[in-house]
Amino acid sequence: MEQLRTVERRRLSDVAFQRLLEAIIREDLAPGARIRDAELAAQLGLSRTPVREAVNRLVDLGLAESKPSAHTRVTTLTARSVERTLEILQSLDRLAVEQAVPNIGPAQLAELQRMNDRFAEAIRSGSAAAVLDADVTFHQALREYAENPVLMRVMSQLDPHVQRILFRKFSSRLGAPNTVHHHVALLDLIAAGDAAGAASSSAQQWRELGGQIGELFAD
Repeated sequence: MEQLRTVERRRLSDVAFQRLLEAIIREDLAPGARIRDAELAAQLGLSRTPVREAVNRLVDLGLAESKPSAHTRVTTLTARSVERTLEILQSLDRLAVEQAVPNIGPAQLAELQRMNDRFAEAIRSGSAAAVLDADVTFHQALREYAENPVLMRVMSQLDPHVQRILFRKFSSRLGAPNTVHHHVALLDLIAAGDAAGAASSSAQQWRELGGQIGELFAD
């Protein structure tokens, strides 16, 4: 019975973690916002224990910061922290795309094209959350074709931070129209079997986002 209770608690902790992670990415829990276990537990309809465990996971990921006997709050996004995140992402993404291209055949390419079509539909919907979900789906599918589990694990640690950045962009006046064109150019290079060109094209998208940091984030 103790094992069953442990499994149930872990599942509740996972539920709390996913809900809080989504709230941070979409800024329902804004950067710098205080995190209070009791309030969140009441909002989520859970006890404080799984919520506290979820918050500890957020701290471990760098999405929240805790000062003993003081407070826990959502980490802020500064221009410098965003710049560092994107620098790392460019290198990892370039490697993932370069390794993925040789494994992408006509069927995989067609699926990526359908994902980009859904991304364009999400833009037309005007929902930043839908745009983010579609963009994440596209890039995660592409990187999985690299068939490199170690690289995937490393990138998964970075994903929540990147998604916070992208949601801020998609929610702003900058929007996402140019991203569709980036995806099309990337898919053309993949179709041509140009791994180096595709990797460079994908990295260019992140460099351009880096050039918009000043408009989206303050130090």
